[in-house]
Amino acid sequence: MRRTTSVDTRVGHGHCFGTFGELIQGALPPDGRDFLVTVPVARWSHARFVPEPGWPIRVRPGGKSKSRLLVERMLRGHGWDGGGVLTITSTLPVGKGMASSSADLVASARAVANAFGLTLRPSEIEDALRGIEPSDGVMYDAAVAFCHREVTLLHELGALPALTIVGMDEGGTVDTVAFNQMPKAYTAAQTQEYAAMLAAAGRAVRDGDARTLGRLATRSAEMNQRLQPKRLLRPAMELSARMDALGVLAAHSGTRLGILLADADPDYDRKLAHLSAACGQLTDSVHVEYTLR
Repeated sequence: MRRTTSVDTRVGHGHCFGTFGELIQGALPPDGRDFLVTVPVARWSHARFVPEPGWPIRVRPGGKSKSRLLVERMLRGHGWDGGGVLTITSTLPVGKGMASSSADLVASARAVANAFGLTLRPSEIEDALRGIEPSDGVMYDAAVAFCHREVTLLHELGALPALTIVGMDEGGTVDTVAFNQMPKAYTAAQTQEYAAMLAAAGRAVRDGDARTLGRLATRSAEMNQRLQPKRLLRPAMELSARMDALGVLAAHSGTRLGILLADADPDYDRKLAHLSAACGQLTDSVHVEYTLR
């Protein structure tokens, strides 16, 4: 990307998946560094950017001020004096803990780069997002351990086993920026436990061990109850145990909770039908999601 006189621009497109909460979210020793482990799911944000020399930056729909700031930062940083139109469409609900804002930003960054014939590395997207807001690690293609407040990769874990999530929404929304600014006051014992959980998650992803991933997700959801409690956590855990599902997955800074089911489960169809019906008895908002294949 250079100045308008030397760059052949085009309509740019970008997309980014969301997540269903986090497999784990906590802090690590020795200094309480915040981190999370992403759970990529097949819901998407799509962005389209049309460069326009001599015009300001416009974003559709309105209200996407963070995406506008990102576009401005990228254009000015690469010497483009003009503006353009950024259009975002998404199937990710806002304020629910599915990384809707992060996905919008990553898709927007890719659309701007694509308009100028460039491909951004994940680390370059991190640089573009840093300082705008805390971000999930959705610029990476698979599950990652990510320092969301720093917008920095901790390390890549790899592709998760094929999982289905029977999700429930407790209603309302959560301001994730405010949540991440809230003091967490983890104890030394808690940060040590999170470190052990992160190491176990890495091994489980490598080995395709869905049962261990479910156990870790459930434990992280329990530990998060003091910060963003879910009223349906205990009923969901009981239902998961009764149906021999993998465990419970939480949007730690959102309103969603899900029960994990392995696609490879020989009793998958019956369990999925039963879990969906039983979750419908707990809440009137039930959504089935799938991890990226």
